[in-house]
Amino acid sequence: MKVMNKRALGLSAFLVGGAVVLAGCAGGGGGESSGGADNGGDSGAAENTLTVWVDADRERALQDVATAFEEEKGIAVDLVVKEYEDIQQDFITQVPSGEGPDITIGGHDWTGAFVQDGVVAPVELGDKAAEFEEVAIAAVTYDGNTYGLPYAIENIALVRNADLVPEAPTNFDDMIAKGTAAGTQYPFVVGLNPQNSDPYHLYPFQTSFGNSVFAQNADGSYDAANLTIGDEAGQQFATWLGQQGAAGVFNLNLDGDLAKEAFNAGQAPFFLTGPWNIADAVDAGVNVAVDPIPSAGGQTARPFAGVQTFFLSSQSENALAANEFLVNYVATPEVQTALFEAGGRAPALTESFEAAQSDPIVAGFAAVGAEAVPMPSIPQMGAVWDDWGTTQVAIIQGADPVSSWTTMAENIQGKIG
Repeated sequence: MKVMNKRALGLSAFLVGGAVVLAGCAGGGGGESSGGADNGGDSGAAENTLTVWVDADRERALQDVATAFEEEKGIAVDLVVKEYEDIQQDFITQVPSGEGPDITIGGHDWTGAFVQDGVVAPVELGDKAAEFEEVAIAAVTYDGNTYGLPYAIENIALVRNADLVPEAPTNFDDMIAKGTAAGTQYPFVVGLNPQNSDPYHLYPFQTSFGNSVFAQNADGSYDAANLTIGDEAGQQFATWLGQQGAAGVFNLNLDGDLAKEAFNAGQAPFFLTGPWNIADAVDAGVNVAVDPIPSAGGQTARPFAGVQTFFLSSQSENALAANEFLVNYVATPEVQTALFEAGGRAPALTESFEAAQSDPIVAGFAAVGAEAVPMPSIPQMGAVWDDWGTTQVAIIQGADPVSSWTTMAENIQGKIG
């Protein structure tokens, strides 16, 4: 999926709103930067009013549909702008007191904690569920219930400087060979933290060995009672990870910002990252292409998918109206496209998702996202990230891969109980 210059991008809507996760994801979960001012957030639900917590980008995208809902239903929609990073904790704190909103935006990986704390109610999608991308519905499904209306999907992919390497690699070894032949300082870059590595960004390589964190149920949800990270496939990944550390392929001295700088300066032909870094690469003059993530273990490399969601408060006094607003007003091609244009994430509604792929960058990330798996939203996932990341660091630095990985899995299991 090739983009020769800024003219060919057609991306301003897709990319400008992009600073995200996965810096957040690297520490355990997705999120967005809003840049919007916090206008409070203690607005409790009032009669004939729906209170919706949003960030600044979503507020702009929802103004028209909020007006339409009020005109057609006689119920006002109060869009309360909050800083994204405050929403999760404020929602958990305020909903039980009745001071929270009827609806809030958030990452799907918040679902487990929200359900555990009793602050969300299922959204009744009915037949509408079939109109969304499967990964989006799987992401918001918990214990057989749909706890949220998805509106955007995000994932990482392999970003290539097509002037340095004209063709996509066929697998990981081919990528390193092509990157080495390009004669740049680095054959490949991915941002890693010297203390915590980045399990989020390295996960597609892990899945290419057939390993997952938890087993998945038939509906795509995760089985918290079945921790699979320490199985034989995980140990094979750990052995490979140690080999890449010894070869200097994974460089703990290159964090996310430095990896981005290296790629944008032409010092590496390949960069494992998300759409949030594309705009700066194009501005730097990079001839960008988006490729599938190359397999290291022989199976398909499956990154995590993050799904941005509207959650319904369990304490909403206007639950029926809130469900109506989400299912019949927000879950429309027009609104999902408006949210896409405002925030830069591919739409979750299939009709809008397919239309957005007229943009080659969106299409490139979407092709990789078709193989993605939802980031686990179960509360037990919170016990995984720290041991996972520090163990990756130790292995990259030369610790015995199999024993380190086995100890990691035992420690995580002990925390989960």
